[in-house]
Parts: sequence; structure tokens; C-alpha cells
Amino acid sequence: MPQPNPEPSPAPPSWPYCGQDPVPERPFGCRGIHVSGYSVCLAHLADADRDAYLARVVPGADIDHRGTSFTEPLLGSLLSALRDPATRSPRIGFARFDSAIFEGYAGFGSATFEDNAGFGSAIFKGDAGLRWATFKGNAEFRSARFEGDAWFESATFEGDAWFWAATFEGNAGFRSATFKDNAGFKAATFKGNAEFRSARFEGDAWFWATTFEDNARFGSATFKGDAGFRSSTFEGYAGFDSATFQDSAGFRSATFKDNAGFESATFERATVLGPLMCAKRVVLSWAVFGGPVTLSFAAYHVECRWTRWSSMAEVRLRYATVDFSHAVFEYPLTIAAEQEPFVLAEGPVVDEAPLARLPDTTVRMMSLRGVDAAHLVLADVDLSSCLLTGTVHLDQIRLEGACSFATTPSGTLWRGGRPVRFTRRRTLAEEHHWRARQPTAAPGWTAAMPDVGHAGPAQLAPVYRALRKAFEDGKYEPGAADFYYGEMEMRRQDRTQTPRAERGLLHGYWVLSGYGLRASRALGWLAAAMLVTIVLLMGFGLPQDSPKQEATGTVPPGGGRVTFEIGKDDPRNPAGNRFTGERFEKALNVTLNSVVFRSSGQDLTTTGTYIEMASRLAEPILLGLAVLAIRNRVKR
Repeated sequence: MPQPNPEPSPAPPSWPYCGQDPVPERPFGCRGIHVSGYSVCLAHLADADRDAYLARVVPGADIDHRGTSFTEPLLGSLLSALRDPATRSPRIGFARFDSAIFEGYAGFGSATFEDNAGFGSAIFKGDAGLRWATFKGNAEFRSARFEGDAWFESATFEGDAWFWAATFEGNAGFRSATFKDNAGFKAATFKGNAEFRSARFEGDAWFWATTFEDNARFGSATFKGDAGFRSSTFEGYAGFDSATFQDSAGFRSATFKDNAGFESATFERATVLGPLMCAKRVVLSWAVFGGPVTLSFAAYHVECRWTRWSSMAEVRLRYATVDFSHAVFEYPLTIAAEQEPFVLAEGPVVDEAPLARLPDTTVRMMSLRGVDAAHLVLADVDLSSCLLTGTVHLDQIRLEGACSFATTPSGTLWRGGRPVRFTRRRTLAEEHHWRARQPTAAPGWTAAMPDVGHAGPAQLAPVYRALRKAFEDGKYEPGAADFYYGEMEMRRQDRTQTPRAERGLLHGYWVLSGYGLRASRALGWLAAAMLVTIVLLMGFGLPQDSPKQEATGTVPPGGGRVTFEIGKDDPRNPAGNRFTGERFEKALNVTLNSVVFRSSGQDLTTTGTYIEMASRLAEPILLGLAVLAIRNRVKR
């Protein structure tokens, strides 16, 4: 690959030069090459000699005016002499304008360069107009400086086009230009807008270490060869919307200080995109990736709405807030948070200084609505704000590493003048939004953004159910318990699809044991039930005294066998002091036996018998709920 020319030297040029008008910074005088047959350049020829020279110039002739200073009229006279009568456009053979200076408007519009065209180190002090120009050979603009606007719209470069180290101080327009061979803009500087919309690069396009100080627009551009933007810096908006990359697209170590837009872009063979740094938004919505690809972004926001992935892909991110709503992927797609800064192949790490304003490097997923999650893997991603209603096959999603969800408000809160506490658990962002909309909502629930659609319990219950299954399939039963709790909570709150009787049953299940997941709640109710049972037995269930047994016998006349009948007095209702230590011990014995479905054998009053029956029904259920809750929290 050729290297760019060095900066123009203040030393005399290597060609025979004019030497007119020396100045202190250029003591050797004018750098313009001698016109053939004369000892001065075209700019310093006498009028008669210039006319004679131009009369000999014919369309398609080779010209050499290196180092010459062109005023607008002088350039116009030269191009008029080269104008083809058939096309009324200049037709030039081998053109050499290296180090030339164009003082006014340089109008080469519609010109045809039939051989190589050299403008290396040329200076365009006014606008440069090369619209519809055709370069049939190589076009050499290395180290050229465009102080005004440079217009290359619809120009055709049939050979290599080299703009390495060129400086465009005004706007640079290459809209609809066609580069049929390689195009090199390495180390070029675009200080104004760089317009490449609808440009066509049929060979390789090199923009390595290029600096775009204003907007750079490559919308609808076509890159048939390699597209290299390695180490480039985009200080304004960078737009690649609807661009097509048929070969590899390299943005390694590129820096975007504004938004980077790749909407509707097509990457047919891209294997690596990045690592790159974007201080604002990377927009890949409606983009298409045709082959396996790895994306590495350190960015403030990454938008991938309706993006289509036709092969395996890995998206590695830092800092980013990500929107993947309605994305389509037919093969496994991994979205992972990168813990350490991206390291370039050359050794240094990607400069993330523009992102230092962010609190941490956490990757936050904002939406997976409309996504088929059957092939989706998330690793170390924050899902606390993620919208999940409408996600398909959510039960097959794989969550690796430290994927976090939103949680319920913590501490004691006040609602309607009374304190409330919420069970600590993982929740969906949409449950936060729904609860925050309720008229009696407690503080601490996060309200939805204005553009977020509302989802209710009927929509949230299936999402909780799917996530529960995903955690269970991943053998993370304690985590699955939180989503089971959320599912039951949404069913209890759903007044459209859950019948009233079922909602009443679920309410009781929630009150008694937190849907079989809160052991402390079930044990608390068990302790309360046991205490009530003990008090009731002491007050009404235990008899006044233990009944005594009596034996009566009947002896028939004349002697005979004696029959004994043993009876027991009916227990008498207690009177006097009922709450004694002895009665407490008996009541506790009856209660503890009731918990485990055993009969104490204690004599009870009629009321006490019913109290024992009730306790033998309720207390084992509460004990079972407590055991179930503990198991759900510790089972593997």
C-alpha cells in the first residue's frame, strides 16, 4: 500500500521552476514549472506567449503545471483550450497539478482526466468544483489542502483515488461519487461537513486516522471492498444510515464524539465492528448483519430496534443503555457487559474519557419487546428498567453472570396514613410502572416514561411465569421463587381474568405464607394460632378437675359371675382461676400435639374438643406452609 506524500517543503522544487517574485519566506521565488519552450511558468508568461501556448493545447493533451499559481481566469483559459467540442467539457490526458495553487474558484466540473491526475500538495484557496468529473487513471490528492468547499458530487474515479493527509477546511462533497478502485483518505482532515451520501466504493475504502471535525454523512453509500475507519475521529454526527458494507467494515478504535447512525445499514460480511467509543448514541436500528459478527462498543446508548441478525453474533458493551425492541435473530446472540476496557490489537486500551461522566460501566437493557428470546443470552446485564411484555419464548432466555432486576421499595413506607412494608423480591420494571399509576400507590415505585405503553397484571403474569421457568431450567430455584411470587401477585391483582373466588383464595394464600414462599410469615401465623389455641384451651377447653373413674357391680341372687361397669364423669366446665401453670402445661401439650396431627389424650370439655379439632386442621397447614417456604428458598 503506498504511503502518503510528506508535507510540502519550503525548499526549491525538483523540477525546473520559474523563480519569479521571490519573497523572504520563499527566496527562490515562484515554484511553477517551466512551460515547454519557455523559462517561466504559465502564470508568468507574457500575454502573447500564453496565447501562443494555449493555441497549441488540444483536448486530451498532457499538461504539466506543477507548482503554478492559477487565478480563476487563468484556469478558465486553460480549461477552455482543453474543452472537447463534442462534449463541451474539458478532456485532459496526463494532468500534473502537484503543489499548484488555485487562488479563486477551481472549476473542473465535468472534466475528463483520461490518464493519471496529480494534485498532490495542491492548495485550493477558493472552492474546488469537480462535480461530474471523471478520472480514468489514478487521482492523486495526497496532502492537498482545500481552504474553501470541495465538490466532487457524481465524480467518477476509475483508478485509485488518493486523498491521504488532505485537508478540507470547508465542506467536502462526494455525494454520488463512484470510486471504481481503491479510495484512500488516510490521515485526511475534514473541518467542514463531509458528504459521502450515495457514494459508491467498488474497491477498498481507507479512512484510517481520518478526522471529521463536523458532520460526516455516508448514508446510502455502498462499500464493496473493505471499509476501514480504524482510529478515525468523528467529532460531529456520523451517519451511515442505509449504507451497505459488502465486505468487512472496520471501525476499530474509532471515536465518535456525537451520535453514530447506522440505521438500515447492511453488513453482508462484517466479522468485527469495533471496539469503538461513542460519547452519545450508536444507532443500528433496521440494520442487517448477514454474517457472524462481534460488536464491541463503549457508548452512552446503543439502539438496535428492528435490527436483523442472520448469523451468530456477540455484542460486548460498556456503559451503554441498550434498546433491542423487535430485533430479529435467527441464531444465538449474546449481549454481554465487558468488565475491563477494550484492548486494541496494538496494545493500548480504548480511550473512554468522554464517558467518564457516567456513574459506572453497567450495561442497562431498556427493552426486549417483540424479541424472540429463544436464542438470546444475556451476561452481566442490568434488567431493572427492561420492558419485557411482548417478548416471545422468554422462558428459553439464558441469563448468565450477575443479571439484575428491579426490586420492591425498601423500608417502611406510608400509604393512606398507614405504614406498609413490601416483601423484598425481584420485580419487573413494568410492575413498577403499573403500581406507580395506582391512585393509592405507595412511594418508591418507579413511574414509566411518557412514551412507554402501559401493561397491567394480565400482561405481567405470563412474563413472570416465563422468567420463573427460565430460572428453574437454569437450576436457580431461589431466584425462580421471586418470579413465582410476582406471578401469583399479578394473578391476585388481576380483576379481568381471575375470578373473584380465586382472587379471594390467592389473597388468603398471600396473607398466610406469601404464596408459600415466606417462611417467617407462616411461622408467625403458626405461633399466633398456637397462642390462641393455648389461651382458648386454658379458658374454655380444659375441665375443672380430671374426671374420676367409678366401678359398679351386679351380683345376681344365688351367686354367679360378677360384671363390672367402669364409667367416667363428664368433664365439667372450668370455674375459678383458669390461667394457672398446670392448666398452661396441659394446654401447651394439646396444642403441640395438634400441630403434628396427634391427639394428646387429654380430657377436654365439649368446647375444648372443637378447639382441638380446629387447631389440628389449621396448625399443621401453617407448619407445612413454613416448611414449603424454607424448601423453596434453599432447594437446588
